[in-house]
Amino acid sequence: MIRAMAAAVIVLVLASVNVAGAQEPYPTRSVTIVVAFPPGGLADLTARPVAAALERLLKQPGVVNNKPGAAGGVGNQAVANSKPDGYTLLMALVSVSVLPEVDRLFGRQTTYTRDQLTGIARVNAEPSIITVRSDAPWKTLKDLVEDAKKRPGEIIFTSSGLYGASHVPFEMFLKAAGVKMRHLPTTGGGPMMNALLGGHAQITASTTVLVSPHMKAGKLRLLAHTGSEPIKAYPDLPSLKSLGYDVEYLAWAGLVAPKATPPHVIKILRDAMRQAVKEPEVVNSHAKLETPLAYMDADEFNAFWHKDAEKLADVVTAIGKVESAQ
Repeated sequence: MIRAMAAAVIVLVLASVNVAGAQEPYPTRSVTIVVAFPPGGLADLTARPVAAALERLLKQPGVVNNKPGAAGGVGNQAVANSKPDGYTLLMALVSVSVLPEVDRLFGRQTTYTRDQLTGIARVNAEPSIITVRSDAPWKTLKDLVEDAKKRPGEIIFTSSGLYGASHVPFEMFLKAAGVKMRHLPTTGGGPMMNALLGGHAQITASTTVLVSPHMKAGKLRLLAHTGSEPIKAYPDLPSLKSLGYDVEYLAWAGLVAPKATPPHVIKILRDAMRQAVKEPEVVNSHAKLETPLAYMDADEFNAFWHKDAEKLADVVTAIGKVESAQ
């Protein structure tokens, strides 16, 4: 009798282990990629072809959901706090690392932390470009700096949001150049470019994906970039470092998930993204926008992300508290 009861207990324990260890099939419904900015910016333009490729590879609908606000903070927080089941992902920008540091700088409770997220794949990466309208009086960066020194606080620069992916590199440039300008923050890359093209601001720091169509239309002029290597689309454009300014910054976009997402789901997404970046819609969209694909698989991406975030934390501290108007 005792042996029979013991055998029954063992059977129940093994059954419970098998149930606990069973993997839920994935995916069985649509996969949503949250973009923490309005349509038209780097995250949005990266997410849409990726979602289309994943839809075909995963055989489930791929949905892009724009959740703008707080320079990306609203969308980032939504994904960080979402159910970690692989159905809610984030097309993150470099600003995903910056915003929690900004909260700490201002003594605010963080709405999310980078540790709540894990990288699946980096999709692209490129320097920011100091950009003005083609009718601006400055032909070179030297012209701009000399004018800014004569008129501190009069020239207006725009960004995708406070401490966002365009604000941080521009503040780095201002600090290195020793000049002051007024800041017009917006809610994303699309509104930022509208502010520049509409004459509400005179200058910004943007990425190739945003400047390329307007360059082709003759509406913009490029003065310098924040990278260490030449930009393929604009090989003659000087870097800030080559002009004597100690600034280096890389804007990137990558697919990330909540940290507790099951390992088998992460593996499926990693495998899908490895193929997605080779799919025609992703390759062709990046080529059309002259934005280089810079794919990294999860392990390499997370190591890069950790190092990049540490550097940007130091940058945020160096920039200090910046309000919406300067």
